[in-house]
Amino acid sequence: MHGFANPARFLKIARPLTGWLLGVGLALTLGGALSGLLITPPDYLQGETVRILYIHVPAAWLGMAGWGSIAAASISQLVWRHPLAAVAGRAVAVPGATFAALCLATGSIWGRPTWGTWWEWDGRLTSMLILFFLYLGYIALASAERERAGDGRMAAIFGLVGAINLPIIHYSVLWWRTLHQGQSISLGGGSSIAPELLWPLPLTMVGFTALFAAVTLMRMRADLARLKIEARLRRNAA
Repeated sequence: MHGFANPARFLKIARPLTGWLLGVGLALTLGGALSGLLITPPDYLQGETVRILYIHVPAAWLGMAGWGSIAAASISQLVWRHPLAAVAGRAVAVPGATFAALCLATGSIWGRPTWGTWWEWDGRLTSMLILFFLYLGYIALASAERERAGDGRMAAIFGLVGAINLPIIHYSVLWWRTLHQGQSISLGGGSSIAPELLWPLPLTMVGFTALFAAVTLMRMRADLARLKIEARLRRNAA
């Protein structure tokens, strides 16, 4: 990790990688979404509404993975003083919040015909809503620290504390009686989703993840450019 501590070395890799991730992400996301919309059959219970899973599942994954990345960046900043850690945390926060909001929105749309309601104070839904608010708090705190020329330690501590919510989201369907269905896909490869419905999901999962990474790199590059301009202005003012 410390091999990328030099911003110039990081940018040398990030510039071409951003384009590749963006292209691959767009291709896989469009391919998976169109396949799920036009090729896969309707579910025998949920009908056509099941097709929202190709957006909802990647959004849920990236909403949680985004905060996991913030927590990792926070550890790197607090323990190893990595110079790009605060930049990475700020860069991840906005796309992470966007996917958390997309997860909540698609879950609500999916829940209306399935559960008969747009919202339920269900363990999974409530903990995901808390995650979205945590993102907003992190964005505000990191922005305030940056404006005061702080080192970002408070935002990093907040990022670590907020990570407590991640296992709550994951295990909420097991810990509490809930409307939300249980785990449909396990790490061991098992799935309760029919194969004829499942196959486009890995395409959108990988595609959205690549887009998430591309946007994060774009934001990191923009933040580093801003810091470089500010440093140059301070030297000129001196």
